[in-house]
Amino acid sequence: MARRCMVTGKGVLAGNNVSHANNKNKRRFLPNLRTVRIQLEDGTTRKIKVAASTLRTMKKGA
Repeated sequence: MARRCMVTGKGVLAGNNVSHANNKNKRRFLPNLRTVRIQLEDGTTRKIKVAASTLRTMKKGA
């Protein structure tokens, strides 16, 4: 399964590790995903992966 937020679509970003000698190596910035249970309209529960920043935004609106 992809490392992607199922609400906002945030995913992996690419960048560089840069040393003091200015050597550059590729690295990946992974999203801070959390598994959350949500309840659907028909009463069933389902687990989705949501970014932590998205959870903060959702709690702010509630």
